[in-house]
Amino acid sequence: MGIKNLYNKYLAKVNPYVVVIVGFLALTFIAGDSNLYMRYQYDEKIRSLENEINYYQKEIIVNQEKLNNLHTDKEGLERFAREEYFMKKENEDIFIIKD
Repeated sequence: MGIKNLYNKYLAKVNPYVVVIVGFLALTFIAGDSNLYMRYQYDEKIRSLENEINYYQKEIIVNQEKLNNLHTDKEGLERFAREEYFMKKENEDIFIIKD
Protein backbone atom coordinates (compact mmCIF):
# COMPACT_ATOMS: atom_id res chain seq x y z
CA MET A 1 0.00 0.00 0.00
CA GLY A 2 1.77 3.04 -1.24
CA ILE A 3 1.12 6.68 -0.80
CA LYS A 4 -0.82 6.82 -4.06
CA ASN A 5 -3.18 4.10 -2.91
CA LEU A 6 -3.72 5.89 0.42
CA TYR A 7 -4.37 9.15 -1.39
CA ASN A 8 -6.75 7.61 -3.91
CA LYS A 9 -8.60 5.64 -1.25
CA TYR A 10 -9.12 8.36 1.40
CA LEU A 11 -7.93 11.83 0.46
CA ALA A 12 -9.07 12.11 -3.15
CA LYS A 13 -12.71 12.38 -2.07
CA VAL A 14 -12.08 15.25 0.35
CA ASN A 15 -12.30 18.82 -0.84
CA PRO A 16 -8.92 20.55 -0.23
CA TYR A 17 -10.67 23.75 0.88
CA VAL A 18 -12.45 21.84 3.63
CA VAL A 19 -9.13 20.36 4.77
CA VAL A 20 -7.53 23.81 4.91
CA ILE A 21 -10.49 25.34 6.79
CA VAL A 22 -10.60 22.46 9.29
CA GLY A 23 -6.84 22.73 9.78
CA PHE A 24 -7.07 26.48 10.32
CA LEU A 25 -9.90 26.09 12.85
CA ALA A 26 -7.96 23.38 14.67
CA LEU A 27 -4.93 25.66 14.90
CA THR A 28 -6.97 28.58 16.22
CA PHE A 29 -8.56 26.41 18.89
CA ILE A 30 -5.44 24.53 19.95
CA ALA A 31 -2.16 26.20 19.05
CA GLY A 32 -0.50 29.07 20.84
CA ASP A 33 -1.16 31.09 23.95
CA SER A 34 -3.83 33.21 22.26
CA ASN A 35 -6.06 30.38 21.06
CA LEU A 36 -9.82 30.78 21.20
CA TYR A 37 -10.27 28.63 24.30
CA MET A 38 -7.76 30.66 26.28
CA ARG A 39 -9.31 33.90 25.03
CA TYR A 40 -12.69 32.69 26.28
CA GLN A 41 -11.17 31.91 29.68
CA TYR A 42 -9.52 35.35 29.78
CA ASP A 43 -12.82 37.02 28.92
CA GLU A 44 -14.56 35.09 31.71
CA LYS A 45 -11.86 36.18 34.16
CA ILE A 46 -12.23 39.81 33.01
CA ARG A 47 -16.01 39.67 33.51
CA SER A 48 -15.52 38.15 36.96
CA LEU A 49 -13.04 40.86 37.95
CA GLU A 50 -15.32 43.61 36.61
CA ASN A 51 -18.17 42.24 38.73
CA GLU A 52 -15.85 42.21 41.72
CA ILE A 53 -14.83 45.82 41.02
CA ASN A 54 -18.50 46.87 40.87
CA TYR A 55 -19.22 45.05 44.14
CA TYR A 56 -16.35 46.75 45.95
CA GLN A 57 -17.23 50.16 44.54
CA LYS A 58 -20.72 49.76 46.01
CA GLU A 59 -19.20 48.65 49.31
CA ILE A 60 -16.96 51.73 49.32
CA ILE A 61 -20.00 53.97 48.88
CA VAL A 62 -21.84 52.23 51.73
CA ASN A 63 -18.81 52.44 54.00
CA GLN A 64 -18.25 56.11 53.18
CA GLU A 65 -21.84 56.83 54.17
CA LYS A 66 -21.35 54.93 57.43
CA LEU A 67 -18.14 56.85 58.12
CA ASN A 68 -19.85 60.14 57.37
CA ASN A 69 -22.65 59.19 59.77
CA LEU A 70 -20.08 58.35 62.45
CA HIS A 71 -18.46 61.77 62.03
CA THR A 72 -21.72 63.70 62.14
CA ASP A 73 -24.07 61.66 64.36
CA LYS A 74 -23.05 61.43 68.03
CA GLU A 75 -25.67 58.80 68.84
CA GLY A 76 -24.58 56.69 65.88
CA LEU A 77 -20.96 56.92 67.00
CA GLU A 78 -21.93 55.87 70.52
CA ARG A 79 -23.98 52.93 69.22
CA PHE A 80 -21.08 51.84 66.99
CA ALA A 81 -18.61 52.00 69.88
CA ARG A 82 -20.93 49.98 72.09
CA GLU A 83 -21.60 47.28 69.49
CA GLU A 84 -18.12 46.90 68.01
CA TYR A 85 -15.81 47.68 70.91
CA PHE A 86 -18.07 46.85 73.88
CA MET A 87 -17.64 50.31 75.36
CA LYS A 88 -19.97 51.44 78.12
CA LYS A 89 -20.89 54.41 80.22
CA GLU A 90 -19.58 54.60 83.77
CA ASN A 91 -22.87 53.62 85.39
CA GLU A 92 -23.67 50.66 83.10
CA ASP A 93 -22.99 46.95 83.14
CA ILE A 94 -22.51 45.01 79.88
CA PHE A 95 -23.43 41.38 79.44
CA ILE A 96 -21.91 39.65 76.41
CA ILE A 97 -23.95 36.69 75.18
CA LYS A 98 -22.28 34.39 72.66
CA ASP A 99 -24.35 32.08 70.50
